Amino acid sequence: MGILDRFRKNTIERLSLRELQAEEIRLRNRLERLKKDINQIERKKKQLFQEGIGADKLKKRMLAQEIKGLDMEQKLKLKDFTTAQKQYTLVKNLVIVKKYEKELRKVGLWNKLASVEAGQLEQALIKINLDGKEFDDMVESLNRVFEMEIAEFEESEDETEKELMKAWSQVEAGEADVEEVAEKVVSIDRHLEEEEEP
Repeated sequence: MGILDRFRKNTIERLSLRELQAEEIRLRNRLERLKKDINQIERKKKQLFQEGIGADKLKKRMLAQEIKGLDMEQKLKLKDFTTAQKQYTLVKNLVIVKKYEKELRKVGLWNKLASVEAGQLEQALIKINLDGKEFDDMVESLNRVFEMEIAEFEESEDETEKELMKAWSQVEAGEADVEEVAEKVVSIDRHLEEEEEP
């Protein structure tokens, strides 16, 4: 059973800092691998698109099928990346919370964290970024997130996903050339890297 499964079944009390830190490293490595895979697929799509310029109709159809297959693979990888990014944020925040456990007990926030239902705590810790915050700012962020209504935790499609979907649609519909789309993807990749940096 993975550490995130144990977190969902138990309270924050039973998680060890060492296990959380090991999981943080594992997830960071997974994110790097997924990002490389996504970039490699993007390069392959561009190469196939270039091969189709000036080719006969049969060749273009074959290339189009390959590109569509790569699009599907890229979407699945992106979905995995998004899931791993949320898990990474959760684990990173859990590491920070565990590091400050004694101080959080003193200010009375630890009991609140330990008594919150695991799913709600997970959603709360995915939504905030505690990395690099001073203790007082961290406490304020935690308090603020627990004052929100549960409805505010519902998932919504993020900007990165919207941009990727739009770029793919434009290429598939022939509304944009591969270089235009490449520029959009590059800026999206930069956005993903900025979110991921510790």
